Amino acid sequence: MAGRLQGRIALVTGASRGIGRAVALRYAEEGATVIALARTQGALEELDDEIKQLTGQNAVLVPMDLRDGDKIDQVGAALFERFKRLDVLAGIAGALGMLAPVGHIGIKEWAEPMDVNLTANWRLIRAMDPLLRMSEAGRALFVTSGVTKGVFPFYAAYAASNAGLEQMVRIYAAEVGDITKVRANLVDPGIVRTRMRATAFPGEDPMQHPPPEAITDIFVDLAEVACDRSGEIVRVGVRS
Repeated sequence: MAGRLQGRIALVTGASRGIGRAVALRYAEEGATVIALARTQGALEELDDEIKQLTGQNAVLVPMDLRDGDKIDQVGAALFERFKRLDVLAGIAGALGMLAPVGHIGIKEWAEPMDVNLTANWRLIRAMDPLLRMSEAGRALFVTSGVTKGVFPFYAAYAASNAGLEQMVRIYAAEVGDITKVRANLVDPGIVRTRMRATAFPGEDPMQHPPPEAITDIFVDLAEVACDRSGEIVRVGVRS
């Protein structure tokens, strides 16, 4: 049987582990050609081996740091040359940054979540928007966090970067919604068993939380041609 994303071209960032890896695998299972982007070459190759075993097809591997904006532009140009379009942009890579009082956060520690969670996703939209418009149904989705809903001491850099991401994506959705077939949304996955969660809460038992594979349905829903939702923050899973 054909998958729900059969024939779709999907770029997934943060694809080497956690939610990004789970989504990349699910997209491949659903019939998409996956462009897997992450910093770690070895982890990407392991992902590719698993995708090949599951589907008989290889992923397209892009080992790079998202903080290199010029390389994001180069990826966009390469995707145009190879595919002439992009159907799904899944911006899942994220950085927690330093958990500390606002006045104690170092300059580099502040920059990391801003660069990864906000600026890199802006560069992705900037580079991939023309390709998404070339799709019959371009879909962009990004991962945010429940920390934007309240006041969480010590999470200033992480919360601020995600709040900025939410506003940017919703504005992008409003800009393209009436004049193109592109739709853009955000996913707040709730509490998931990831390395980021373990870093933020080192004393808890990670096995009490669902694995990333348990929340991939919403990422498929928002990537489908039939999905017409746009400008939404979809909150799923267990809340903190």
